[in-house]
Amino acid sequence: MQHTYDLVVIGSGPSGRRGAVQAAKLGKSVLVVEKGRRVGGVSVHTGTIPSKTIRETVLNLSGWRERGFYGRSYRVKQDISAEDLMGRLHKTLEHEVEVLEHQFHRNGVDWMQGTARFADPHTIEVHGLDGEVRRITARNILLACGTRPFRPGSVPFDGRVVLDGDEILDIEKLPRSLIVIGAGVIGVEYATIFSALDVAVTLVEPRETFLDFIDRELIDEFVHELRDRNVGLRLGSAVAEIAITGGRAHCRLENGRSVVGDMLLYAAGRVGAVDALALDAAGLTADHRGRLTVDARTMQTSQPHIYATGDVIGFPSLASTSMEQGRLAALHAFGHEPPPPPEFFPYGIYSVPEISVVGMTEEDVRKRHIAYETGIARFRETSRGHIMGLESGMMKMLFSIKTRRLLGVHIIGEGATELIHIGQAVLNLRGTIDYFIQNTFNYPTLAEAYKIASLDAWNKLQASAEMPALGSGEAPADDH
Repeated sequence: MQHTYDLVVIGSGPSGRRGAVQAAKLGKSVLVVEKGRRVGGVSVHTGTIPSKTIRETVLNLSGWRERGFYGRSYRVKQDISAEDLMGRLHKTLEHEVEVLEHQFHRNGVDWMQGTARFADPHTIEVHGLDGEVRRITARNILLACGTRPFRPGSVPFDGRVVLDGDEILDIEKLPRSLIVIGAGVIGVEYATIFSALDVAVTLVEPRETFLDFIDRELIDEFVHELRDRNVGLRLGSAVAEIAITGGRAHCRLENGRSVVGDMLLYAAGRVGAVDALALDAAGLTADHRGRLTVDARTMQTSQPHIYATGDVIGFPSLASTSMEQGRLAALHAFGHEPPPPPEFFPYGIYSVPEISVVGMTEEDVRKRHIAYETGIARFRETSRGHIMGLESGMMKMLFSIKTRRLLGVHIIGEGATELIHIGQAVLNLRGTIDYFIQNTFNYPTLAEAYKIASLDAWNKLQASAEMPALGSGEAPADDH
């Protein structure tokens, strides 16, 4: 293995591996340094892939998707254990790692296990598990080290009763009751996954609202479904104290209320995994949450030859956007200027039910004073929805009254993260309501919801056209 590389990538998660492969395809020498035993990073081993695999296993074994027909007591497997969940998880992770290792080998990317540390802005020291320290010189460096769970000292983590978002993957027994602290994406996903197993779940969030980047009408629909499943919601009160008493988790809130559960998942944020990097030796500084600041177009830090991508730079912290960030960083590092990315990208929340959105929310449109109309489709209105036994699920679409252009698509329900890509394509191609009305969708499919919602909006637009104007209220001519 050589000691000088065109690009050294620290971390092998989505952005690191995509940046490494892109640089290799440009004919550059690339080394990936990964502190874990195998490549994949947080995404493969403790984040995206594990949580989504567990979700799919739960939905399959619990018979969740069939309960619309057979009732809430229906189950494919009566006694589901933690072992059932972990069996499928380990098989999936093994496949993911093998694919990544083959991808590195096929593209001539070297990788080394060890903890990376800056010696100077161009030199990386890799501390291996065997105690050996290797010094690597890098012309360019990509920091894709990801994040780790936020673990405040006041929380009595023990890996059995009180756990963080990584430890929840190693449980040996399913709890009868679960407290989830933090109603962010991770907290909401795990809360609803365990709820689908008929675990009694209480979700605690200090703010009065949660998932504020999601259209409020979808959140109202989501909250209604959670309450219907007896998920306890404790919003608007911070946690005063967490204790383990008698083998159970006791959570006292600042408003005086208390919650007791067999297990507690603390999912109130993550921090950048930069502690061991010695960033000061490279002339870099992270914020209080371990995040690095970069140029949003080039992914460069304050040191032009050092790039940072993925969760360590903060928002939007999605595997999908992280991959693109890694690719853009590698291209820029070697003199290639890619075209600007599309204006809109989708969000996917793999809760039960899943949520996916793209474009502007109704709140965004109002803030920009754009005259708009909405269209709604319920999945139960589609033939495919009837066939699947769906009782819930909806699609909401927003259109400009002035230009008829699509402004946003918001979906909650089965298949939301797949369905969203139709709206994403039309939105980025600046399409209008006419596309959905004039085109044919496979029948029967949930995608028909696009036509139903568009016709609903079209009826409202027709009514708006007949009304006298009350004022322009329009965006500038070059806006939506």
